[in-house]
Amino acid sequence: MKNTLHLYNNDNVQIVAHRGVAGSNIPCNTIPAFDIALKGGASILEMDLFKSTDGKIFIFHTGKEPYQLNKNINLTKLDSEEIKKLRLINVDFNPTQWGINSFDDILEHFKGRCILNLDRIGDCIPDVIKVVERHNMRDQVLLKHAPIPSVLKIIEDVAPDYMFMPIYMEEDNASEIIEKMNINYIGAELVFKTEESPVIQPEYIESMKKRGKTLWGNAVLYNYKVPLSAGHTDDVSMIDDPDKGWGWLVDHGFDIIQTDWTYQCCKYLKDRGINH
Repeated sequence: MKNTLHLYNNDNVQIVAHRGVAGSNIPCNTIPAFDIALKGGASILEMDLFKSTDGKIFIFHTGKEPYQLNKNINLTKLDSEEIKKLRLINVDFNPTQWGINSFDDILEHFKGRCILNLDRIGDCIPDVIKVVERHNMRDQVLLKHAPIPSVLKIIEDVAPDYMFMPIYMEEDNASEIIEKMNINYIGAELVFKTEESPVIQPEYIESMKKRGKTLWGNAVLYNYKVPLSAGHTDDVSMIDDPDKGWGWLVDHGFDIIQTDWTYQCCKYLKDRGINH
């Protein structure tokens, strides 16, 4: 159904596992990392995609090759056979048994199990959609991207029925445009540096809710100097008080929380009676 988030559980707040999990010998953005995240209570898996020189789609956050492969290479310059031979490294820079998963493998492994949020796909949206359609998994895919006009046009042309969320940085600069397009606009990711940002004001949150939009908040902290949620982060939740991080996001109307601490976030929401 259009304009709604397809759910895989009855939780009031859905939890997104950022790149699955990462730790010890399990590299992020891999099938085992995603499996562990689902066991921890996540219902949405966020993952990063790229395309090889021969047009195959794989899962990896390009630009991180030196830290996850211990190689100074650019995966987008390799063909699929070269990529399949690589092995990821663990947190101590030792090689693991885990390789880089193809998008085909990811889709088949998680068919019917959860929502897949596909990130970093601006350069290969038509190719990605072709793969998803081949696996008949349209209802499991959530596309999220900055509301760049060229990207919105591609979404409208090749993926009008796919769940789509624009990313609003500080203010909503695209709702009026998107709502006039043939796009399945189900909600938005709201990014805000301070609690004074327009997208976190009660009147804006209420207006989005009245229009049936799902709101995505980020507890993830990529860089402590670049806040995504005015300091209401995983770090605050884990080190100080989860009420100040995850709880604040819930209390301010977010329906989805993206986190790097899936199990702990899910447990907090259950202990507080927010989720089952």
